[in-house]
Amino acid sequence: MFSELVQVSAGGVRLQGDLVVPSAARAVVLFAHGSGSSRHSARNRRVAADLRTAHLGTLLIDLLTEREERHDARTGEHRFDIALLAGRLAGAVDWLDGHPETRGLPVVLFGASTGAGAALVAAEARPDRVLTVVSRGGRPDLAGAALETVRAPVLLLVGGADPEVLRLNQEAARRLHAPHSLRVVPGATHLFAEPGALEQVTGATRVWCDEQLRAVAGSLAGSASTHPLEEP
Repeated sequence: MFSELVQVSAGGVRLQGDLVVPSAARAVVLFAHGSGSSRHSARNRRVAADLRTAHLGTLLIDLLTEREERHDARTGEHRFDIALLAGRLAGAVDWLDGHPETRGLPVVLFGASTGAGAALVAAEARPDRVLTVVSRGGRPDLAGAALETVRAPVLLLVGGADPEVLRLNQEAARRLHAPHSLRVVPGATHLFAEPGALEQVTGATRVWCDEQLRAVAGSLAGSASTHPLEEP
């Protein structure tokens, strides 16, 4: 297993990140943290560790620099700046494509809270690199017009005891034209702190990623059979 503390060049800044790539990785999951959070989020680290057992690499990065984080802690200015966060996520997707351990691997964007809105905008900007978007207790509504134009399949995971966010996700789902699924975790609140709630998130994410990877593999196989190589 490859593991490295990295500096990701994105959006004109260098962002701190933790890249872990298991052997025979099938894709890499790029985490977009929510408002006021960072790559040290205990919940996302638990999800990342579980996904790696399914041969999925993970990149957890701080979407803000240390100086920006200090400013945001006082003002809250950056955490809802979806254009800023999405631009940096798109830059991180490009960075992954240039890294020797992840070059060519499909990218899964996993967004929590406001990070989900940024993930959808980044996926719309990188349609050929993003396999799918997964939102955990997210705010997909913050993606704005990208909801109608994003092509990547979208999985929306929401706690059943998080009524306002559930309503926002239901409204966002009606605006999505891409393949999507809304899954409700019964009894879970916004942070999925209830026993077993986060395990349901990781389980649903693993199954969803498997489905998307199989769909891509099937599409490639179908294309190859439709256009067989000519005999020399």
